[in-house]
Amino acid sequence: MSLTTTTPSDPVRGVGELVALLREARARRRISQLDLSLELGISQRHLSFVELGRARPSRDLLLRWLGQLDVPLPERNRALVAAGHAPAYDDSPLGAPELAEQRAALAHLLASHDPWPAFVIDAAWNLVAANAGAARLFAVLGVEVAEEANLLDLALGPLAGLIVNLPEVAASLLEQLRAEAVHEPSLRERLALVEAAVADLPAPTGPRFPPTLVTRYASTAGELAFLSMFTTFGTPHSVTLASLRAELMFPADDATRAVLAAEPSPQSSGS
Repeated sequence: MSLTTTTPSDPVRGVGELVALLREARARRRISQLDLSLELGISQRHLSFVELGRARPSRDLLLRWLGQLDVPLPERNRALVAAGHAPAYDDSPLGAPELAEQRAALAHLLASHDPWPAFVIDAAWNLVAANAGAARLFAVLGVEVAEEANLLDLALGPLAGLIVNLPEVAASLLEQLRAEAVHEPSLRERLALVEAAVADLPAPTGPRFPPTLVTRYASTAGELAFLSMFTTFGTPHSVTLASLRAELMFPADDATRAVLAAEPSPQSSGS
């Protein structure tokens, strides 16, 4: 297990970092000091003193505070360290021995979804693992994907020219990225690239939104259509696991189903 017990060497800097983290987290949630103090069962005066750096919260209070504001686990660890406490959440890499059962669960999920494509990505949209169905999809699209590819880079690059309904997909992706970038600073540079790339696209047309977004690709075997579902670990207490999600792609029509079922199975990438 990888849990550092380092505390800030500069108390003033640590207080400043804690104050910034807490203020930003409350601003993101758009909750007043009074409402938050009522949720935490403390006085507004004490909450204000903590946010001003004039009082240091206990470990228990700070954990409840961060949880109430739904602060991502990496930021919770940083806040705890800044307050002089040990971090609470494991940050072991996915390959660590203590995450063996979780890796097995991911591998089972990917394998059981075959022959349809499935991916595991992290918070920055880096490809962590994929099944044989994903390799089959990339093959029929004629796209080469490196093991450590970033799906946003692929969307901005070779996949962009293959997406038949690009305006609808781009609008949905942009909305999702804007929400995710609030908690994930590493996405902000790619968000700017996506915003620039889609700036001149026409607005999606149609009288109403469909039940789910269907992404349509032009492939060597004809047009392929997919809808997606995402799944995550329930109540993760690991920084690494909290960043992961699996995207399960399902054929949205019989033609797509027939193409993927008929394609040979390339080697999948493991988790």
